[in-house]
Formats: sequence, structure tokens, C-alpha cells
Amino acid sequence: MIPPPPRANPMLFGHQEAAANLAASARSGRLAHAWLFTGPPGIGKATLAYRFARWLLAGQPQEPEGAPALQLLDDDPILRRVSAGSHADLMVLEPQQEPGKRHIIKVEEARAARTFLNFTAAEGGWRVVVMDEVEAMEAASANTILKTLEEPPPRTVLLLITSAPGRLLPTIRSRCRRLDLVGLERPEMDRLLAEWLPEKSRGERDALAVLAEGSPGRALELAAGEGVELARLAEATLANLPGAEGAFALADRIGGREAALAFPAFFNLLQRHLSQALREAARGGVAPNWLAARPLAAWAEASEAVRKLIQDTERLSLDRRQAVLVAMDTLRGR
Repeated sequence: MIPPPPRANPMLFGHQEAAANLAASARSGRLAHAWLFTGPPGIGKATLAYRFARWLLAGQPQEPEGAPALQLLDDDPILRRVSAGSHADLMVLEPQQEPGKRHIIKVEEARAARTFLNFTAAEGGWRVVVMDEVEAMEAASANTILKTLEEPPPRTVLLLITSAPGRLLPTIRSRCRRLDLVGLERPEMDRLLAEWLPEKSRGERDALAVLAEGSPGRALELAAGEGVELARLAEATLANLPGAEGAFALADRIGGREAALAFPAFFNLLQRHLSQALREAARGGVAPNWLAARPLAAWAEASEAVRKLIQDTERLSLDRRQAVLVAMDTLRGR
């Protein structure tokens, strides 16, 4: 059974120590007014943030005996209300997904959050704002949120979630208590994938666990998008960079209209393999033979150029087939 989205997910996989630290901080009476949840995509940052928000809105109840931190009873109405987006003291900001446009958190939304936090709590407790993918704030949005962080109203909490903390203003980072989360351990990943993907063979689930690197969300994305096959294709592409004919075949395979999901997944996997190879070589470890074809600095420069190309292609809805051809030329050093 595939888990529900973070705001509706009552379960937390991993991150038990982080959850316990959040609970202890709240019960101490010295809860930080802003938290920055960081870590790789798909590891449960948003799930933990919503879990904490629900627990605060429920009045910080004592967990059932033997239950993990921040756990509410199954019949607690807060679970249903947060899931439905109907709790008056919770506001959620996340990038607007508009085709052909940058996915951003607009300044109007940031201002609405600032106004929201200045109101008295409707139910007499905390007021909470959850901001997912907070690195997607436009400059004016970031400045508005910074003002809120500088002058936080009492009994309010901002929960900022990001996989790219370096893209935030240093002044925003410095005013948040940072909570760095890591991927799940392999036994936990194996258990979850067996529960979520019983139709997959053990070998397929093992391959997904390796590719996902502790990220359940990434494992599900890969499972839905031919992840194992695309990973093999990415490795083969780096091992033997295709010439013109092969590049056109690759463009047809992952750049066509029917391959909207395969395109970003393939390049994410290719970038990951390339980054891992560069790190291993820089540490003096055993690197793949294909890496010796060019200096490490040239590979790193090409990797960054491809990353930006793919990002711009997705953000601006450019021609994916052409992007594949340009990416292959870039990796070949042309």
C-alpha cells in the first residue's frame, strides 16, 4: 500500500530521534519559533513537519504508551482536519505548479502567511505555518519571511522544509533552528519496499533500495518511472558516451512527449552516477574507466552545465529531445 501524502500520513518512518527532540523542545517551554528541516528529497522531511504541526495543534498530548514521539491517537480529529486542510491555525505554503513557469512561492503568499501569524490562534493554542520547498521563494517572498523571523509573534512556529538550504538567504538560515535529516537505514528501506511494492520481485526491490539511497519517496518515484531500467541506461551512457546516432536514439527514448517522467529521472540518475564517480576519484578510490577520458575538473564543469540545462528545460518547457542532444555533446566535451 502506497503511503498517503505528508499532510495526511499518520506514520513516520525513521527520524525517531528528531521527533523526540522536537517534542522535548516544545515541552521545555523554550520552543524555537522557526525550524529548518533539511535533507535529501523524499526522506520524510515534510512528513515529520506535518506530524509535529498536528501534535502542536492538538495541544502537545502525551503519546500513547509505547508509541513513538509526536504520535496522536488514531481517532484524533486533528489528523482528519489537517489532512483536509481545514484547521484554522495551520497554513501551508508550497510552490505553485504552473506549466511553463518557474515553480515559486509568491510574495503574496508570504505576506498572507505573515498576516496569518499575527492573528490570535482561533483555538487558543499555536499557529503554525508549514513551508515546503522553501528554496523556491522569490526574492520578495524571502524578504517577507525574513521580517517574520526577525519579529515572530508569540506562540507561532514556522516549519521550513528544503533539500537545498544553500539556496536560502544566510539571514533566514541563521534565524532558524536547523534539523538535519538523513536517509533511512537499509533494513527500514527493505521493510517499507516489501510493504509498499509487493508486486515487485526481491531483486527489483533491492535495486530500488540501492538507487534510492535511503529515500522512500525516491524509491517510489523510480518504481513508477522504470527507475531500474533508467539507472542501467544512465550507467551505460556514461560508460560509452554515444555518438550522433546513439544520441538521437537516446533522445527518442527519453526525450519524447510520452517520456515526460523518464527525462528528469534519467538525468537525475546520470548526475548521481557521475557525482559518485567524481567523489570516489577525488578520494583516491577506484573510479570507473570512463572517467579517465577527461580531467576531473572537465567532468565537474560538464556535470554542472548539464544540470543547469536540464533544470532550464523542465522549468521553461523546452524541447527535451534537443536537450538530450546538447547534454551528450557537453559530456563528450564538444
